[in-house]
Amino acid sequence: MLSRIPILIEKIPKKDIDREILRVAIIAELDAINLYEQLAAMTDDEKIRRVLLDVAREEKTHVGEFLEMLLRLDEEQKEELEHGREEIEELLEE
Repeated sequence: MLSRIPILIEKIPKKDIDREILRVAIIAELDAINLYEQLAAMTDDEKIRRVLLDVAREEKTHVGEFLEMLLRLDEEQKEELEHGREEIEELLEE
């Protein structure tokens, strides 16, 4: 159900560790979002649903925080994210 850390942290070169930590943190937050939204969809209790969706929304903020930090550390990631954004703009203009 939940992701495993896809790398062996101890094998990452010291210069890359912070970027990899941020990527793992993003994976964890995305897993949490999926879990809370799935649980919210399963419950018939409106109060529980509201709480789960509120927590999922907070996790989305965390994704944004970790992504912002990653983009500050990884210029290539920043450029490729922008490239992906541009590709979608082109596709949606057609």
